[in-house]
Amino acid sequence: MASCSFRHLLLVALLLAAAGDARAETDPSDLQAMRVLAAGLGADRSPSLAWSLSADPCAAWTGVSCSDGHVTAIQAGKCGLSGSLSPAVRNLTALVRLELQQNRLAGPLPSLAGLSSLQVLLLHGNRFSSLPVDFFAGLSSLQSAFLDDNPLAPWPLPDSLRDAAALVNFSANTAGVSGPLPAFLATAFPAIDHLGLAFNRLSGPIPAAFAAAPLRSLWLNNQQGPARLSDGIAFVESMTALEELWLHSNDFSGPLPDFSQLTSLRNLQLRDNRLTGVVPKSLTELPSLTKVTLTNNLLQGPVPVFPSSVKEVDVDPKDESFCLPSPGACDPRVNVLLTVAKDLGYPARFAENWAGNDPCGWLGIGCNDNGNITVINFQRMGLNGTISPEFGSIASLQKLLLSNNNLTGTIPAKLASLPSLKELDVSNNSLWGQVPSFSKNVMVNTAGNQNMGKIVVGGDAGSASAGEGSNSNPSGSTDARSRSRGKSSSAVAGAIAGSVVAAVLGIILVGMLVFCHYRRKQQNLGRVQSPNTTVIHPRHSGSDPDIIKITVAGSSVNGGAAASETINSPTTSGTSDVHVLEAGNMVISIQAKVADFGLVRLAPDGKGCSVETRIAGTFGYLAPEYAVTGRVTTKVDVFSFGVILMELVTGRKALDERQPEESMHLVTWFRRMLLDKEAFRKAAIDPAIDMDEETAASVGTVAELAGHCCAREPHQRPDMGHAVNVLSSLSELWKPSDPDSEESYGIDLDMTLPQALKKWQAFEDRSHIDGATSSFLASLDNTYTSIPTGPPGFADSFTSADGR
Repeated sequence: MASCSFRHLLLVALLLAAAGDARAETDPSDLQAMRVLAAGLGADRSPSLAWSLSADPCAAWTGVSCSDGHVTAIQAGKCGLSGSLSPAVRNLTALVRLELQQNRLAGPLPSLAGLSSLQVLLLHGNRFSSLPVDFFAGLSSLQSAFLDDNPLAPWPLPDSLRDAAALVNFSANTAGVSGPLPAFLATAFPAIDHLGLAFNRLSGPIPAAFAAAPLRSLWLNNQQGPARLSDGIAFVESMTALEELWLHSNDFSGPLPDFSQLTSLRNLQLRDNRLTGVVPKSLTELPSLTKVTLTNNLLQGPVPVFPSSVKEVDVDPKDESFCLPSPGACDPRVNVLLTVAKDLGYPARFAENWAGNDPCGWLGIGCNDNGNITVINFQRMGLNGTISPEFGSIASLQKLLLSNNNLTGTIPAKLASLPSLKELDVSNNSLWGQVPSFSKNVMVNTAGNQNMGKIVVGGDAGSASAGEGSNSNPSGSTDARSRSRGKSSSAVAGAIAGSVVAAVLGIILVGMLVFCHYRRKQQNLGRVQSPNTTVIHPRHSGSDPDIIKITVAGSSVNGGAAASETINSPTTSGTSDVHVLEAGNMVISIQAKVADFGLVRLAPDGKGCSVETRIAGTFGYLAPEYAVTGRVTTKVDVFSFGVILMELVTGRKALDERQPEESMHLVTWFRRMLLDKEAFRKAAIDPAIDMDEETAASVGTVAELAGHCCAREPHQRPDMGHAVNVLSSLSELWKPSDPDSEESYGIDLDMTLPQALKKWQAFEDRSHIDGATSSFLASLDNTYTSIPTGPPGFADSFTSADGR
């Protein structure tokens, strides 16, 4: 026995030795490349490496790792190397890690194109002089790249960087990066976590696409060129994952954004820019914030006060345009003028001149002996934005002169109620819409606004139609006018809002009925029957833009249901089908009665719920967490409903392959457009909607609600009840043209939502006796439909239970 055991041990030792020999032999191609590489790096002269050119790299070279004879890692950071990096490195096709950081390597960097296995690239802290255009081509596995602190000749971020789709960390601080910041940095890397491009020569605005980037840290500070990063920072509002944001020492301008959604932001550095406007409460009340720098901007309003949880605050009132040198409330006149400036984008010219707490003597402001504002003269100041309704709050105002600017929008009706107004000059702008009815003693000049008296679709001055009874007086002067023109557009706004609200109510009510009927069938038949699905076709799927279809089909219709889930919960008996109807199959009619959202509320959240699911549905409508985990919650329906609202507002499909790549996905494009309210009105709203001031306000509310419903994180989305409340406020004046048509279904639009639900519940209880529910559901089968009730050739008795 002992002899046998010894033989086995000897055999194992021989096998291990043979394996050791196999690992020690470097592949001939890699061997040749490594010897050239070592000679170029001077690694044979490095005391910490001492790579012998006669030795086998995989067996004897320090910092070299191999697999199956191929070199997979070169880890030679901080080794005193002083040569150059040879192009032979491209022949190491299995290379995963290349670490040469903090040496004295110089000369041009060779292209790494084709190293598809490379994951980690550390070249920072050297003296490399240039970088080729195809440096990143084919680096499909690259996750981390650090090129900081190299005196590279100015180079733009190359398009070949797109190939590194797995990129998580990219850092090139003090590395000679120049030119504009490309938008693909925010869209091509779904897992990117850190982007560091500080102390370079970047210039121009930051692309709006950055609003959707999943970055946790963004360093763009201290650009060194003659033109630095500039324009506004509104894109920050939607970067909800941010923890560090360094934008200091640039030329950013405009107001501070809303920070309320940046709940993880700890370190915010914005000093040394040209930011204007009031410091928002969303920043001063941000609970996660620990460090903030705002000094040396043009900030206005009261001095901000941060809580003690913010350990480091850099805000020097002497370097800003605050109304007071210390915290305290501003004069009411100052507050009104700052509100006016907000609608003009807080112009830097105002911020530079409007200092102190007494507006008399400010640029463009004139007062009487009592300190009341009587004249506002903003002529020829290159102003952009809209005319603020807050002008109407200055009761002493006698002259309002806004001519020869770039103002858009309409003249607020509130201006007509100013008791002391004698002159209004808005000539030579880009205003549109009906002129309010001013008293006869007010001299009104609207000349030079080519669309004045016209309704501009989507706020686009290039697309206008003459309104009924519009005044095209060439002098631009006007007296009292009739307001009857607004009735038709108000009716359109009411119809749109009413349609949306009616659809939401129908979703909830029909969902309750279908679920109760469905559970009775379970008890009686012991089988799972899928409820009928309401199919709604949006505007873009019909041949007539004024017709919207409602159809009803079984849930087995191809593409009819986005998902069919089986939910088991301690709170329910048996199983329940949960159907999330995709927006591509939905329409809301002018008197919408039914829709298919809301049934997912029957799937309880929490630890007591297990979900067995197969991911199905139409891309563009699925909530991101459902697409990843397959878990159904009420927030999945909220996301899909948000896409519905976006389609209604824009008239676009959720996924439109005819659009450019960055605009193909409606939700992403909609979020980006919503960052700029004026651009949104001009370019995003469906041209088929006749826009006036009231309609624009309604559409704006629906658009904001859609953005919240489609928030990336489920906890940031509202409940469907909130959506009902928001939309209900828009339909107070809307009623169906034929109120009696709703009576057969028990809907009274004068009821509150809880009253309507109670009435439907009573209706359902009676159905246990007289079969009313079954009759109601059966009546849905009479609805005209363009979708077959089942695939051809299936027996009439085939049900969803058979499908399982």
